[in-house]
Amino acid sequence: MAENGSSGNGSTKPADEAIAPEGQKPIQAKIVSQYIKDLSFENPNFRKLITSPGDQPNLKVEVNVGAQRIENDLFESAIEFKATASNNLGTIYVLETVYAGVLKIESIPEQALEPFLLISGPTMIFPFLRRLVADITREGGFPPLLLDPIDFSGLYVHRQQQLAQSAGKTVA
Repeated sequence: MAENGSSGNGSTKPADEAIAPEGQKPIQAKIVSQYIKDLSFENPNFRKLITSPGDQPNLKVEVNVGAQRIENDLFESAIEFKATASNNLGTIYVLETVYAGVLKIESIPEQALEPFLLISGPTMIFPFLRRLVADITREGGFPPLLLDPIDFSGLYVHRQQQLAQSAGKTVA
């Protein structure tokens, strides 16, 4: 287990423990397993692109996250990722994957569970998805697609705002 730097009294805290208010047990979270849940790479026009590469590619990226309880303190956080590259000759490639992690989470208040699973869970497994995407596009015959970091907190807030707006429209 990784440890944070020591405090003045020489004690250390495990890195997977969040700071908790007095009297509360700290939240403990660790990745038990991570895996490719689904993967598809299509390279439909490779022959056409070899003879004439065409214009600069346009890249469209879609990201979504999901989570579910597996049992008791085991949860799955998943990132759904889709990248479509195209140019004037057509589709260059389509990469779709769902990359997931099984997390063991202890001592978390129920109201903090959803944000934790949809923000912290994806943040923990994202570096592995990033490497997978780069490897797959490179092995597909193209320059590796290097993903910028994703603001999962911003995605969560945006999703909550959309849900609030849609709930407000149905009531009105």
